[in-house]
Amino acid sequence: MNNLPDAAPVLELIDAFRHSKTMFTATAMGIFDRLQERPAGARELAEALGISADATERLLDACAALGLVGKRDGVYANQAVAEAYLVSTSPHSLHGYVLYSDEALYRVWGNLGDALREGTPRWKQTFGLQGGIFDAFFRTDAAMRDFLRGMHGFGMLSSPKVVAAFDLGGFRKLADLGGATGHLAIAACERYPDLKAVVFDLPRVTGMARAQVAESAARERIEVMAGDFFQDELPSADLYAIGRILHDWDDETALRLARRIYQKLPPGGALLVAEKLLAEDGVGPLGANMQSLNMLVVTEGKERSLSEYGRLLREAGFGRVEGRRTGAPLDAVLAVKQARRADFQA
Repeated sequence: MNNLPDAAPVLELIDAFRHSKTMFTATAMGIFDRLQERPAGARELAEALGISADATERLLDACAALGLVGKRDGVYANQAVAEAYLVSTSPHSLHGYVLYSDEALYRVWGNLGDALREGTPRWKQTFGLQGGIFDAFFRTDAAMRDFLRGMHGFGMLSSPKVVAAFDLGGFRKLADLGGATGHLAIAACERYPDLKAVVFDLPRVTGMARAQVAESAARERIEVMAGDFFQDELPSADLYAIGRILHDWDDETALRLARRIYQKLPPGGALLVAEKLLAEDGVGPLGANMQSLNMLVVTEGKERSLSEYGRLLREAGFGRVEGRRTGAPLDAVLAVKQARRADFQA
C-alpha cells in the first residue's frame, strides 16, 4: 500500500465544484458589489442582504481562502482580482458570465451523462425549453445582456492577443460577424490605425455594441450593423472575423458559414477565426477539452484542432491556413483566399 499514487488530483477534483459554486453564489448575492462600495463585516453584510450572519461569515471566509477577498480584524474587502473580474461595474468584469455559469451551465452540466448517451444538447431536459442556447436561455433581453457583458470581459482578455497573432496591417476593412459587443473589432482598430471595421450581429445585440464602440478611441472607424450571418447579405470587407462562432456548430453548418464568407471575400482577403485550439491528438489544453464538453451539453458544436479547422476551411475554398496559440483564452487561425486556383492546394 505504500506505493499508492498521490490522491491529490482526485481530491482536488472532488472539491472543484465547491470552489466554483462558492464564487458563483457570492457573485449572485452581490457580495463583491457590496464590498466594492466599502469594506464590511459579516454581520453588516448579512443584515443588508437579509441572510444568516453565521452562513455569511462562512461564505466570506471561504472567499478569503480562495483569494477573492481579504479579511482583517473581522472586516472583509475585495482583492484586486475580484475588483477587476467579479464586480459588475468593472470594465473588465466577468460578472455576467459567472451568473450564466451559475444559472445555466451548472445545471446543464448535471445532465452530462445523458448528453454522452444521446450526443445532443441538454436544454430541454434541464429547463423544459426547446432549441439550443440562443433560443432557450437567451429568451429574455436581460439574460442576453448578462451573457454579453460576461463575454465582453472574456473578449477584453483575448481579442488584443488574437488581433496581434498575425500582421493584419495590410487589410483595409474588417467585418466582425457575430461580433457581440465589438471587442475584437475595437482591439483590431486600436492596434491598426488604418483599419476600418463593422460589427455585424443580431438587432437585439447592436445596442450594446454601439455603447462599447462609443468608448473606444477608434470609434470613428467602427460602425455597427444589424444582420444574421446565415441569412442576410454580409457586409463587404477584405478581412472577416468570427470569434467563438464556429465552435457552436457541427461541421456541416460551420462549413456553410465559411463558404458564405469565402464567396464574399476578394482574392487575397482572409478570415480570422478566434477559438480554443485543441492539441492534434485531442488531449489538451485542458480548457479546450472542458469547453468541448461544454459545447456538447449546450450547442451542436465542439472544439477543434488546427488541422481540423484547416480541413474545414480548405473545403470551403481557402488556401493557406495558419494557426497561433496566443496564451489568452482564445487562439487565432488565419485562412487566406488565394488569387489562383493552384494556390488552393497550399
